[in-house]
Amino acid sequence: MTATTADPILETDFVKEMARQMRALDTYGTYTGWSVEKILAPYVLTKERKAEIPLIGDPDDETISRVKAFYNSIAVLIEKEAGLLAVPLIHLTHEGFGRALITVGRLVAVDKTLRDVHRFGFASLEKMKEEGDKILKGAVARITEHRDVADA
Repeated sequence: MTATTADPILETDFVKEMARQMRALDTYGTYTGWSVEKILAPYVLTKERKAEIPLIGDPDDETISRVKAFYNSIAVLIEKEAGLLAVPLIHLTHEGFGRALITVGRLVAVDKTLRDVHRFGFASLEKMKEEGDKILKGAVARITEHRDVADA
């Protein structure tokens, strides 16, 4: 299912932040005038699109930027919910394996193993939002539980 301009998913904080992060990466103004759906379209990998991508491959710079924008969006929403600075760190090998960490103070609020980054994407914008919300919810719960470490 493709998002339309009337789609309520486009009004969520997560999707709005994803669009902001993608626009921030657009140093040449390519996205000027583009709709949110068009900007976020590379994140949507249908089964057909995913089948076109080889099982083994190295991620290109655009794909790596999309991964960073995804975790940057989560970090911004963590800051909004917890009121504390959240710092994302993405470490990837040239083969597309690595980790995504988001720290808050001395607390590691998010620790996600990344594999096959060259195939990074979601079945739909809804699935992307669900994954982002799941990571966000876990991070906020961790921060709440260990507030003393997060404040340090």
